[in-house]
Amino acid sequence: MEVNGLYANGRLIIFDRNLQHLPESFHHLLEFGVLASLAKPFDPMEKAFRLFYEQHLSGTEHIHDDWILVHEYPLSEDLVAMSNVWKSPHSQDYIIAVKGSPEAIMELCHLNETEIHHLNKVIAKMADEGLRVIGVASAEFKGGKDLPDQQHDFNFVFAGFIGLIDPLREEIGFSVKLCRSAGIRVLMITGDYSETAKSIAKKIGLVPYDKVITGQQISELDDIELSEIIKDVNVFARIMPDQKLRIVNILKRMGEIVAMTGDGVNDAPALKAANIGIAMGERGTDVARESADIVLLDDDFSSIVRGIKAGRLIFDNLKKAVSYIISVHIPIIGMTIFPVFMRLPLVLGPVHIVFLEMIIDPVCSIVFEGEPPEKDLMHRPPRKITEHLLDRGTFFLSFLQGVVVFFVVSIVFLYALASGHDEARSRAITYITLIIANICLIFTNRSKTRFAFSKVNFENRALIFVIIGTLGVLVLINSTAFFRTLFNFAPVDLQDVLICLMSGIASILWFEGLKFFNLRKKIKTVRQAVQ
Repeated sequence: MEVNGLYANGRLIIFDRNLQHLPESFHHLLEFGVLASLAKPFDPMEKAFRLFYEQHLSGTEHIHDDWILVHEYPLSEDLVAMSNVWKSPHSQDYIIAVKGSPEAIMELCHLNETEIHHLNKVIAKMADEGLRVIGVASAEFKGGKDLPDQQHDFNFVFAGFIGLIDPLREEIGFSVKLCRSAGIRVLMITGDYSETAKSIAKKIGLVPYDKVITGQQISELDDIELSEIIKDVNVFARIMPDQKLRIVNILKRMGEIVAMTGDGVNDAPALKAANIGIAMGERGTDVARESADIVLLDDDFSSIVRGIKAGRLIFDNLKKAVSYIISVHIPIIGMTIFPVFMRLPLVLGPVHIVFLEMIIDPVCSIVFEGEPPEKDLMHRPPRKITEHLLDRGTFFLSFLQGVVVFFVVSIVFLYALASGHDEARSRAITYITLIIANICLIFTNRSKTRFAFSKVNFENRALIFVIIGTLGVLVLINSTAFFRTLFNFAPVDLQDVLICLMSGIASILWFEGLKFFNLRKKIKTVRQAVQ
């Protein structure tokens, strides 16, 4: 956050960080803006005050390191302003500095309607530049008297406005757009002036940016009225802490899953009430961090979006792994039971199943885990909170995949026996077909949109390692007498291998056709929407 604008003595200046000389007419404003802040600030706004103050007033009479802080008047729900009471060693009187919302400062200074009307125009100009506007005033109080209980009892003199800008990160606009495409609604809830909030909302692409509701308006609405307005409004300005909590609770009652971000003590109730409380790790208070479920280390909104993407990817890949597990075990179970019922030679023994599991385990643990995100991952609507990892549709498709593979492998087995091959050679042909089909299942289950053998599917190094390793061991088993004996296989020729290869690929062609059909249907829908 940086100081980018000042108004004092009827003069407004808006500048960048390269301001070389601060005119004398703004010294008093900046001096009391710092006096109304902590001596060792942690708030970004007060840090910006202090830095600008040290850059432009260092070595002047406006530095008061020897002054003693006597009393503090904190912010309250009734008055969004805070005052510090100081005692100078050179005077018996108290000096009071106050800063807060422009409305609160104008109220404390008891300005007339003409003055307020003029200052509101100044505020609007500063807000149009996206500046957060803070009012500053000063007062003196006779020493020896007891300090009053409230800030209204001081005779404040208006000092001016300080405008601050919180520089937007370059990627914020893209992140907001990505949230919108992912079906995630972004709301801005701020204590800033409504025009400031509107300007920032426009810059980051938050729509509709021109619909703004203020805390004062919210206080006049009941929950039913507010819930109707919240459906269409994404920008909330001049919001008090209790109103943040109210907004969160209303959204939850509307059936929304609410993630709330915050960094201050006042944000803690809303962070606690939200489904997911996200605190800022760098500038967040201890109370905010303790109240939250997640703490951001870099205080970057884009980190939340990346977290959402990572969460969706993990869920997506787990679902793929579960689908593969179901589909690959159907033919294993089938080829274990089928020969028994048909009174045919057994195909799978313990050693065969162990080898199959040695393929399945690393595929589930490292191959699917390393899958890149689908292109439409952040263009899907959020899944329902009641959605299971394995739903009926996923189970049915996985089961059907396994049944088709079992059907193809059993046909190959029966064909091998009918061709006059002995038991050992038929077993070898069937097992090779099952391994090839298993590999094809891995490829096809890695995506419901990408085709099995598309280029992007070979970017997963873990997959390449597993496939090469599997095929290498399969060649070793069939070319070495010791392993052939161990697996009870007989030698196979090139024709047998081609049959195994074509049969394994054929077992997944229907699922690839389904992908093609869905892709064409999606393209047609998009074209119709564009037209």
